[in-house]
This record gives sequence, C-alpha cells and structure tokens, in this order.
Amino acid sequence: MIVCNNIHKHYGDVAVLKGVDLHIKKGEIVAIVGPSGAGKTTLLQILGTLDKPAETNDFELSLNNKSLKNLTDKELSSYRNAHIGFIFQFHQLLPEFTALENVCIPAFIGKKSKKETEQKAKEILNFLEVGHRMDHKPSELSGGEQQRVAVARALINNPSVILADEPSGNLDSAAAKNLHELFFQLRDKFGQTFVLVTHNEELAEMADRKLTMKDGVII
Repeated sequence: MIVCNNIHKHYGDVAVLKGVDLHIKKGEIVAIVGPSGAGKTTLLQILGTLDKPAETNDFELSLNNKSLKNLTDKELSSYRNAHIGFIFQFHQLLPEFTALENVCIPAFIGKKSKKETEQKAKEILNFLEVGHRMDHKPSELSGGEQQRVAVARALINNPSVILADEPSGNLDSAAAKNLHELFFQLRDKFGQTFVLVTHNEELAEMADRKLTMKDGVII
C-alpha cells in the first residue's frame, strides 16, 4: 500500500529524516509516536506529497504500487487530491463556508459533479453524526464537530489513505475518545488506510501498529 525506502530530508544543515524505511499494508491503522523534533510531521508531509524528500539515488516512495518519485508538481497535486485525505490538528476549515461546502471543496477541485458531490457529502456528514450541522459555519460548531467535518472532507474523494497529524490534539478527552473510535469505524466501513502522528498514547495503543521515531529514524 505505502512503501518508502531510505527517505532523507534536510533543512539547511539540519538533517530531519535520516533514512526512513516504512511499509504499510492496505487497511492498516498505524500510529507514529516520538518526541517533538523527531521528524514525525515531516515524514507525514512527505508521505502526503506536500513535501519532497532529498533526492538520494536509492530512495523510493510509492502508494498503491505507483511510484511518486518522478511525478511533476502538477501530477503530484492531481494524485494527492484523488488518493490522499488529510486531517489536521486545527481543522483548517475555511471560515466563510458552511460545513457542507467545506466538505465538498476537494471534490470540486477534482472537477466532480456538484449534485453528486453534495449528496455524498451529506451522506458522510450524516454517518459522522453532524448532518444536522451541515449548514453551519465553522465558528458555529464545537471543536469536536469541526473535527468531524474535517474528517468528512478527508473522505469525500474516497482516498486510499488518510494522513492525520495530531488529529485529537485540540480536543477535550471525551471528543478525542470519540474521534479515535471513529477512525476504526471508518476503516471497517470504507477500508481506508490511516497513518496517524500523535502524542496521544491511548490512540497509539489502539492502532494496529505503533511506530516510534527518534532523531529522524524509526526505532
């Protein structure tokens, strides 16, 4: 499903990733833990094609048996929109749009039908138990509701993998627990693969695998 070999990343003279190897199977929920500065978020951004690794001779990055290393920026953008969903700690919802409109945006970028997209968005929001809030703007939603809308947005294009960076870091304990359980429901219903960067030990222990990063490598 996801294969990355010998992934390096430098920012100036600082080596952030020092040869990461990672293989993730379809349908797995994998948690990546470790201290701040270990390289977790940088690795997640590279897996999501938001950043590029150093071009060493023998690095590899592939998703669903498709190598991503030689794609142009335009090709990467198109592939990312179709195959990768993102969930961020601070939601990143656009404040001027309703919950429904926020969810639809990735599909509209992918030039999908407005009618079909809105119908699918409503179905996902109802499944996530926030359908009754779809006409509300983010400022009118609770933190937990905003995060569920962000999850719906990540799901709208039926991506192969969901990448989540501290998804429950901005939620209270009850909302965080609900979100953690939701990931497993989504995996069982939609078959997505999840890669989660988290400091939440409860979420990490629930995952199929917990990987620990330290000093730019997985230990």
